[in-house]
Parts: sequence; structure tokens; C-alpha cells
Amino acid sequence: MYKAISTVVPPEVAFTTEALHQHLIQAAGLPPEALPQSHIRLEKRSIDARSRQIKVNIKASIWHQQEPSPLLNLALPYPNVSSRPAAVIVGAGPAGMFAALRLIELGIKPIIIERGKDVRARRRDLAAINKAHVVHPDSNYCFGEGGAGTY
Repeated sequence: MYKAISTVVPPEVAFTTEALHQHLIQAAGLPPEALPQSHIRLEKRSIDARSRQIKVNIKASIWHQQEPSPLLNLALPYPNVSSRPAAVIVGAGPAGMFAALRLIELGIKPIIIERGKDVRARRRDLAAINKAHVVHPDSNYCFGEGGAGTY
């Protein structure tokens, strides 16, 4: 039997493995003695500290008396292109990054050229635009690591 559980627990339960598993088994409607025959996989755990009473939101999957479904392996086998012919990509925005990934898939070494600054340095230049109305020609909303989509 498979069950997907969403529940809210206090931090002392959420961060104690045995207490959390007991709570999840109970939330699934199973008896406490069902824990040894159950497989529990935490899918998501997030802290809600918006009020005085801190809560932890839990999403979990429980398989009782059956094997859990395997996790997806999303690792893609990209070839080593360090010694292959190169292609130059202008711009490190979303399109440039996608083009680089596609070139690697095709066995071509991408070389990305970006005229703007990295994200951390670019943040200061954007603050100068907003506060002092000073625009740096090579580091602004349009130019820099990540392209216009970064901000």
C-alpha cells in the first residue's frame, strides 16, 4: 500500500527521526506496529516561523508491506569535450547557457564570452542605477552573468 502524506508537526517531532516516523505512520492511518514493515521517504520539510508557534510542514511517501519506487536518476551522460573543436558563444544568459549545453551534447567544446560582470559585482552596479542613476555600459540590467533574466 502506498500513501502520500502532508502534515504539520512541531520542530521537536520533525527533527527526531523516530518521533517523525511514528507520527507519519499514525497520519497514514496505520497502527504503530506497522512501522517495521513500512518504508518512509521524506519528500519535503519546510519550517513555518511566521507566527509565535513554529511549525514544520512535512510531505512524505509511505510504502507499507511493499518496496518503495526507485528514485529517478537524472544524471545525464555528457561527453568530455575538453579536447574537441571549440565554438564561441556570446553572452552568458539563458540562451547562451542552453547553447553551451547543446554544443556539449553534440561533442563540441563551448567557450562563453560575457562582456558584463558576475552576479555579485553586477548587483552593486544595479544599485547605482536605482539610487544614483549612474549606468555602467558593460554591467547593467542587460549585460552581465545570467543576462536580463537574472534581475
